[in-house]
Amino acid sequence: MSVEAITIILVLITFAIYTAIGWWSRVKDTSSFYVAGQNVPTVANGAAIAADWMSAASFISMAGLVAFLGYDGTIYLMGWTGGYVLLALLLAPYLRKFGKFTVPDFIGDRFYSNGARSVAAIATIFISLTYISGQMRGVGIVFSRYLQVDIVVGVLIGMAIVGFFALLGGMKGVTWTQAVQYFVIIIAFLIPAVAISLQLTGNPIPQLALTTSDIVDRLGQIQIDLGMTEYMAPPFTNLSMLNVFMVTLALMAGTAGLPHVIVRFYTVKSVRAARWSAVWAIIFIGLLYLTAPAVGAFAKYNLIDTIADKPIEEVQSIEWVSKWETTGLLQIDDQNGDGVINFTGGEDNEVVIDGDIIVLSTPEVANLAPFIIALVAAGGLAAALSTASGLLITMTSAVSHDIYYRIFNKSASEAQRLRVGRITLLVALAVAAYVGINPPGFAGEVVALAFGLGGAASLFPVILLGIFDKRMNKEGAVAGIITGLSFTLIMIGGNSFPPVDYWNRRTNS
Repeated sequence: MSVEAITIILVLITFAIYTAIGWWSRVKDTSSFYVAGQNVPTVANGAAIAADWMSAASFISMAGLVAFLGYDGTIYLMGWTGGYVLLALLLAPYLRKFGKFTVPDFIGDRFYSNGARSVAAIATIFISLTYISGQMRGVGIVFSRYLQVDIVVGVLIGMAIVGFFALLGGMKGVTWTQAVQYFVIIIAFLIPAVAISLQLTGNPIPQLALTTSDIVDRLGQIQIDLGMTEYMAPPFTNLSMLNVFMVTLALMAGTAGLPHVIVRFYTVKSVRAARWSAVWAIIFIGLLYLTAPAVGAFAKYNLIDTIADKPIEEVQSIEWVSKWETTGLLQIDDQNGDGVINFTGGEDNEVVIDGDIIVLSTPEVANLAPFIIALVAAGGLAAALSTASGLLITMTSAVSHDIYYRIFNKSASEAQRLRVGRITLLVALAVAAYVGINPPGFAGEVVALAFGLGGAASLFPVILLGIFDKRMNKEGAVAGIITGLSFTLIMIGGNSFPPVDYWNRRTNS
């Protein structure tokens, strides 16, 4: 059976499970729709948080960043993981104790201001739309490669599935679906990691194989021979230590301030449960993040070994090469006409690889079993859809709860609020599909933009000061959110991102 056929079967099975959970979790009250009735078990909530967090950027792009940036990629590992420590210690317990539904809810009531509530709701919508475009790009990539359909069709299929269980079950349906999706994600990431580690080093534990074998030395020597930068070259050559610290801090604050992550801590019964949810989430997330550096190194070694200095006819006859070339995410061109693929660090480089395909293509490059290849595709879809569903609920609650109910119609009945919530979700689905079809960049870049806009620049400082500083007032909250959003958008729009020279090194290393 072909890889595509197995992938279709696995995707249909997982989609059927998600749909069944959505039907089982259907809700009739706003508490269940917005915060899952605040009775989600701690471990299940930790798994849901992890799935919400392990988006297309984490599953698809993280290992790609490490593969192409080497040491410099650790800045993302440190920042994104450290953000959960901030969240667990500084925000989650206090926000749960406050007892509201959303981040704008907290900001509006803390500062006794509907103006602050409105600005926070608008910021939440803007951040979520930016973030969701990266997830939908991931869905499009998986569908375009493994199901051989147009990216537009893939995005629409993904949005239809997410819309079904989100419309029926709200946050309750999303939470239980995400808990299942976490296990799909982590199994799909760990199985190929173990298989490739065993294949290349004889050690089935990727983390140990990376540190105790000579695979990194071999990769470094290959890169030097090809004219690239040595893989384990001194880190952060383009950044001062102050910049490294500030970028890491910004990523930590961005993680801690993302509204779709924060809202997960409203779904549990108590403050203690919120703390333990964060602990479980860190454990679950750590399984992937501690494996990503090994996957990145193994993937790059296999990729270079398969393509570099090989005859063009031999390379183009490889099935996975031709299939990825049709997506436009892999480009091989014998520019100098010598009949050999030059995969170098100079101007004569003839291979252009999109970082988003590293994890998805790795099982094929390593000649693993078709089932494993299909499993990775299902994992990539689960990662993107789990985060997309959380973002949709976050946008929906910002409009229907924080703006419609809390500002314009405080006497709205339960049925009216649910109806507005579901109508808002349908509109959000349509907008999310559009930005997924027309994303502003690759998955990792778009998600990092959402981090800068969301946590580090706008919501995180206001939430933090709102919890710990009694002197903080509504004028400061409104000014802080507006200034942070505007300044960050202008700065990122006028400069390349990420801060390291990723684009050049992506194509030339």
